[in-house]
Amino acid sequence: MENRTARLTILVDPIKKELFEEVCALQDLTPSQVVRSLIRDYIREHGTPEQVARMPIGGKSRL
Repeated sequence: MENRTARLTILVDPIKKELFEEVCALQDLTPSQVVRSLIRDYIREHGTPEQVARMPIGGKSRL
């Protein structure tokens, strides 16, 4: 399990940000939880087997 976090700063259209936050709230998720899930899914779909193998498994992984 990871024990450190790193900040990822992105720029997004204010309207899309507002809509994203609304949709997250409807699912009782924070935007950070959703972004971490999207990152995990993207790595699984597009990463090499070696990269996927380096991802933490289970637990309360912060990625």
